[in-house]
Amino acid sequence: MIDLYTAATPNGWKASIALEELGLPYTVHPISFSKKQQKEEWFLKINPNGRIPAIIDREADDFAVFESGAILIYLAEKAGKLLPSDAKGRSRVIQWVMFQMGGIGPMMGQANVFYRYAPEKIPFAIERYQRESRRLFEVLERRLSESEYLAGDYSIADIANFSWVCIHEWSGISIEGLPNLKRWLDAVGARPAVVRGREIPEPVKLETKKAEDVVDQARKMLV
Repeated sequence: MIDLYTAATPNGWKASIALEELGLPYTVHPISFSKKQQKEEWFLKINPNGRIPAIIDREADDFAVFESGAILIYLAEKAGKLLPSDAKGRSRVIQWVMFQMGGIGPMMGQANVFYRYAPEKIPFAIERYQRESRRLFEVLERRLSESEYLAGDYSIADIANFSWVCIHEWSGISIEGLPNLKRWLDAVGARPAVVRGREIPEPVKLETKKAEDVVDQARKMLV
């Protein structure tokens, strides 16, 4: 049994989607940003960085794992799915996971901060992070013109990148002119496990939920 400590964010979705795809039993423990539970001492013992998601594997002597990319790799290895066992196949998947961790996530995260959450709008910062995110989308587009999924077969690489790219509108980043990226977004987003995973710990519809509610929640995270 896996204990999942999470919230409804792209990084949180990575863990819940993976658990759903892998069919591993888990218990959800929602973390409230408004109450700053991620900064409480009990949670810092699980994740010293005070961020979600984090997991505890109760079947492995209560082994804790933090950082969403590390969680994806750990869960895939535990289940023996979504991560090839051969060296080259494994490396291809991990390369695209790291692409998301080092590029897509940080750039879109900063685009969100300056485009949505910052009280003062700084055009230079907004344009800089949106432009770089779009450039990274074009890298994905190029790869997806050659392959149905990022590393060949569907894998944790797709889960990692999809969980961020799917909120491109919230970040103010267009995918116009990127047909392969759109095809991939539609295909991954239609997977039943992905649909279920994005509703953990509660459904969030950025296009319909009041924007001020999302902004208020995000600002509490940034304090």
